[in-house]
Amino acid sequence: MAEYETFTGERYAFCLPFRWAFSPGRRALGVRALNYLELEGPLQRSGWGTAAAQQRAALADTDIDVVTSPWRDDLLSTARSIAAGDGAFRDFDLAHCNAPGPGSLAVARHAHQNDIPLVLHAHMTAEDFGESFRFSSEIAPLLERYLRWFYSQADLVLCPSTYTKNVLEAYPVDAPIETITNGVDIDSLAGHEALREEYRDRYDLDGMVVFALGNVFERKGLTDFCRLAESTDYDFAWFGPYDTGPQASPVVKRWTQNPPQNVTFTGWIDDKRGAFGAGDVYLFPTKNENQGIAVLEAMACGKAVVLSDIPVFEEFFTHGEDCLKCSSRAEFREALDRLSDDPGLRERLGRNARETAAEHGLERVGDELSRIYRDVTV
Repeated sequence: MAEYETFTGERYAFCLPFRWAFSPGRRALGVRALNYLELEGPLQRSGWGTAAAQQRAALADTDIDVVTSPWRDDLLSTARSIAAGDGAFRDFDLAHCNAPGPGSLAVARHAHQNDIPLVLHAHMTAEDFGESFRFSSEIAPLLERYLRWFYSQADLVLCPSTYTKNVLEAYPVDAPIETITNGVDIDSLAGHEALREEYRDRYDLDGMVVFALGNVFERKGLTDFCRLAESTDYDFAWFGPYDTGPQASPVVKRWTQNPPQNVTFTGWIDDKRGAFGAGDVYLFPTKNENQGIAVLEAMACGKAVVLSDIPVFEEFFTHGEDCLKCSSRAEFREALDRLSDDPGLRERLGRNARETAAEHGLERVGDELSRIYRDVTV
């Protein structure tokens, strides 16, 4: 507890849990935090991009002052700043990096040299990197060694699930690790129902549409998705970008270039609400996840969700209440048939799913993240 005397002579008692309280030009009891995602443009279409955007949206309603770039405004002003001895970095009280690349390494070095608390967000593990791009499975063991070193530089590592925390601790990462949900921006999904006919007509979809959303990777269950389509008469649609160049995996090229007759790969769509409007059952036979933002988005839209029965989903979702979980293609096929035959089950699962998604709203993310920022700046 400390006392503060205003310029008028009035005195107030208050706590100072972090730096920059009552600094000129900043909000009272606020922290200026760098929330950084390098390569933000290319990563905009990824889960990392969604997670970072949701963090910033959530923090907008708190007393945290957020900057999204560590650098001076442009190359010229950065060069002038360096020439003047002020360095290339902006002023911030803590650094929170959402990617493990060279930009974040530079921020980490700057933070260490200037006694700035460093938070690193583990959106990636070696386990969920495999079966994503060409040669990603071969690279994964080397990536594990790099991530162990990278995350160990942090004052605090954040990750979206206890499952991921256990993975990092097994590496082992030599830093405190705390979990925080990626959350779901429920307001951003409003109006998806109005897009139903437009998107179903655009992609020639009919009946009970089974769908997925996100980057097309084998790790996300691409082969199972297509094999299930081959064994049913339902329309399947995967809304999201896929690689076609040399970095694309052979499996992705095979299925996207020669899909089953009832499977549509839409490529990138400008409005993800169209996917949730057009689709009826969200199918996600993924092999590994750290949480699954698109699952929460589908739930927020009241969709019936069919998931792989993997450990991470045990933390968040309950079979038979807000989703159906499956361990084999036969079980996935049975689940789809049940949902086709029983619209009441689809409705009940979707209603409960909305309640689950509401527990991961941005207000929770903002409260937890601002509390974490305060803790690390004490």
